[in-house]
Amino acid sequence: MKRSIYTLSIAATLALASFVPGVGVEIATASKLSDLNSQKDQINREKSGVNSEINSADNEITNVQNEQSALQSEMKRIDYAIGDTNVKMTQKEQEIEGKKAEIQQLQAEVQQISERINKRNELLKDRARSFQENGGRATYLDVLMGAQSFGDFIDRVGALATILEADQDILRQHKQDKQLLEEKQNQVETDLASLEKMLQELEALSQQLAVQRTEKDQVMSSLEEEEEHLLAEKLELEEQAAILAAQQSAIQRAIKLEEQRIAAEAAAAAAAQNGGSSGGGSGGGGSAPAVSSGYWTRPASGTLTSGLGMRWGEYHAGIDIANRVSVPILAAADGVVIRSYYSNSYGNCIFVSHYYNGQVYTTVYAHMSSRSVGEGAVVKKGQTIGYMGNTGYSTGQHLHFELHVGEWNAQKSNAVNPLNYIPM
Repeated sequence: MKRSIYTLSIAATLALASFVPGVGVEIATASKLSDLNSQKDQINREKSGVNSEINSADNEITNVQNEQSALQSEMKRIDYAIGDTNVKMTQKEQEIEGKKAEIQQLQAEVQQISERINKRNELLKDRARSFQENGGRATYLDVLMGAQSFGDFIDRVGALATILEADQDILRQHKQDKQLLEEKQNQVETDLASLEKMLQELEALSQQLAVQRTEKDQVMSSLEEEEEHLLAEKLELEEQAAILAAQQSAIQRAIKLEEQRIAAEAAAAAAAQNGGSSGGGSGGGGSAPAVSSGYWTRPASGTLTSGLGMRWGEYHAGIDIANRVSVPILAAADGVVIRSYYSNSYGNCIFVSHYYNGQVYTTVYAHMSSRSVGEGAVVKKGQTIGYMGNTGYSTGQHLHFELHVGEWNAQKSNAVNPLNYIPM
């Protein structure tokens, strides 16, 4: 029973609205404004998500920069170690050269001593042969017995003792010289082998440090690329955040314009009921291309070179209109400028928010050589907003034009084929 009464109430309200001037308009207006507010809330949520991604990107960039700082300290330590190792290697090389010089000098001394030893050997051989030929001890007895007096005998004994002692000194000196030279040569060779081993160790250490430095350089290069990538992502996110923020303002402006338009229509209707009259004028752009009738018009004259869809492995979210000469770029419909700026990818570009039959639309005009309107400006269909160019990520002079049913987003999920809406 209650449901029947409720249904009748709604029917009565709608019937009354059909007879009371302005009531139907107000209901439709409330519905349209509700839709606009819903879309505004959606943009707020998207903007909040983008800001969260920007904060996350900032944190990642900070982490990468901290890693770079730590890696730079490590690379500095390795550089110092490499420098210290090179100094030590130079010192060791100088010591080795010194030892080699000592060995050469010793070899020369060995050669001289060897010659003296050889002469001594010849002398000792001669004496041994003489001793053997004369029967050994008999020779010495002959020398002693041949003395003319006791004094001569004593002199002869002393002379023989001196000769024998000299022979023993020769033998001892010969043995000591050979032993000393062998010890010195062995010591120098041992030192040289030790130094050469140390030099090999230092060279191995230097190679190891060089490998570490190469690895650190590669890691640093990777971190720099990652930082550059993160900065580019952050820049894109900041652009998205700016577009969403400006888009929100444009929708709010569209709400006000819609309220003003409805109020003006209501006032005109009331004046007409009271016998008044109103007149209106029309304005339009006189630029090429000609402004079409209806809500939409062609944004530029030229040749259609690309359509909506996959292109070169990526999604192309709009159409391209190319022309050999710079031509005016027109606003495709009445609207409010969301963003007018230079983008790394879009070059000189303009985003415009439109409202038609309770639906928000967004158009994008990219790669222009110049822009004629700023953010927040109200534009009319066919109004010149810039000129065709080749800025940003562009190959050849053309206009990249996008049409979105709803607000613009980074995923471009609302993009539609402009050819289904705009006469070309």
